[in-house]
Amino acid sequence: MKFLAITLIVHADRKPTRQRFQEVLDNAVLAEELGFDGFGVGERHERPFISSSPPVVLSHIAALTSRIRLFTAVTTLSLLDPVRAYEDYATLDNLSGGRLELIIGKGNGSAQRQLFHVTEDDQWDRNAESYELFRRLWREDKVTWAGRFRPSLDDAEVWPEPLQRPVRVWHGSATSRESVDLAARYGDPLFSANVTNPIEPYAALVRHYRERWEFYGHDPADALVGAGSAGYYAAKNSQEAIDTYRPLFNARLAMFRKLGLDPVFHSLEDAIERSSILVGSPQQIIDKVHRYHERFGHEVMHLQADADGLTDDQHRTSLELFQSDIAPVLRREIPSRPFPSVEAVPTGR
Repeated sequence: MKFLAITLIVHADRKPTRQRFQEVLDNAVLAEELGFDGFGVGERHERPFISSSPPVVLSHIAALTSRIRLFTAVTTLSLLDPVRAYEDYATLDNLSGGRLELIIGKGNGSAQRQLFHVTEDDQWDRNAESYELFRRLWREDKVTWAGRFRPSLDDAEVWPEPLQRPVRVWHGSATSRESVDLAARYGDPLFSANVTNPIEPYAALVRHYRERWEFYGHDPADALVGAGSAGYYAAKNSQEAIDTYRPLFNARLAMFRKLGLDPVFHSLEDAIERSSILVGSPQQIIDKVHRYHERFGHEVMHLQADADGLTDDQHRTSLELFQSDIAPVLRREIPSRPFPSVEAVPTGR
């Protein structure tokens, strides 16, 4: 199994924006130092997130690191001009030495849709159309194309040329079969959010992905799945982990209620039992990941990159424990295919 650290860059407190971005950079450097395989930055265009420009943030991270894969989580292609998105990410691909991987999705949130004049009715069509063009731009020297949502292209040449040709694109899915079907149609990997709800709806989407994968004529052995987790804190014994994490979880419940949202999980114990949250001793976390793997068959998993209320020492110590006591066991017991090699990047145009 391989492991990503991902942040949506939530900015809900009163610290300076610059300080919050510095935390993201520091966490990316720490993730590489500790041995994570990838670091991901989300894309949101509404409060309380400041992750509206992942290519800029990831470019800064690329300059501070040398090995770790760089992910988007997710690139909201339903909101973006695919030509401009291609230019940004082809540039980042070169600057990072071919370490880029994309997770795409239609995104969510009514404020985002209003900002970009996207509706609930057309967001899925926009996502599919944008991906079709984005995919072709990454593979072809010149593109002639016409669609519904942006001006057509006639023998268009878009620069810079990428370093990886093509880049690997995952499709992020939380609740929709549309994203799952798009991934299966193009033979791309799927990344299940696996955060907000119990496992059942996510497992159903993964099953649907594998069914559609075969429907489109792909070899079942080639299907690739990643999955998220709703939080992480490990300590040498479970009671210590629960006692430390409980105030953080209760603060999250209070935030949900302040926003008028009814939490799916009403206690930490309920979340540990039914959600993808990973809180406990190393062996408890290993056992839980195995239970989820039985349902998902996933080879990649993400942890939250942010301290999320933990002190810096607690955050680092818990991630160190993950890499020393948890990750080696899961890497050994759950085989995974290698990520694309930086050294094996194809030549350009």
